[in-house]
Amino acid sequence: MSASASFTATVSAITDAFGDPTRRRVYLLVREAGDVGLTTASVAEQVGVHPNVARHHLEKLSAGGYLEVSTARVDGGGAGRPSKRYRAVADRLTEFPVRSDDLVLSLLGRALDRLPADEAERLAEEVGTEYGRAMAVGLNGEALEQGHRSLRAAIQAVADALTAHGFAAHAENRNDGLRIINTHCPFGDVATDHPVICAVDRGMVRGMLGALYDADSVDVVTEASVARGDTFCSTSV
Repeated sequence: MSASASFTATVSAITDAFGDPTRRRVYLLVREAGDVGLTTASVAEQVGVHPNVARHHLEKLSAGGYLEVSTARVDGGGAGRPSKRYRAVADRLTEFPVRSDDLVLSLLGRALDRLPADEAERLAEEVGTEYGRAMAVGLNGEALEQGHRSLRAAIQAVADALTAHGFAAHAENRNDGLRIINTHCPFGDVATDHPVICAVDRGMVRGMLGALYDADSVDVVTEASVARGDTFCSTSV
């Protein structure tokens, strides 16, 4: 298989695994449980779905190599009945490839470094915004009418799209506001060497919100960045 075909297959696998919001939530719950893991019944209760639905998502994630399964016996009645417990595969998300060629990204970073800081950041965000708009159109088949959904729903859709693109993102409430947390950056060391590329992430969020919500009514701000020494990347809205 060629490098291009391998890359396409990997992206398709990631999209299949995390494109569904419920499946993404199931994965995050299991990952947060650590080595203890979770059973189907526990996941169903926490997510608020039927056990059969929870089992479907857990098996899909297991088949994709994102979860591992162990079987233990539950006390109560005879010899006990076997119960599956799911755990996140350690560092599985760190295997996501960069979506663009490393050499091109390095060249972009160096080119941006030669520009005045404010101009470079503006350019990087513009590129991200254009790409974000294209992502939103791809998600919905066509750009949704602005104001068609709530800000919270729009931000969740953005987080799901970023996750499908290798960012391992999730949305959360914080201080009466909303933010998107990225625990994995597909740009890798290139972003660390050229932090201005982080503006691309902010632009992607802004571009998607422009298609899913009235982005002009909200501020999109880079709150934290691994490339700038923080423990995770965060975009507040």
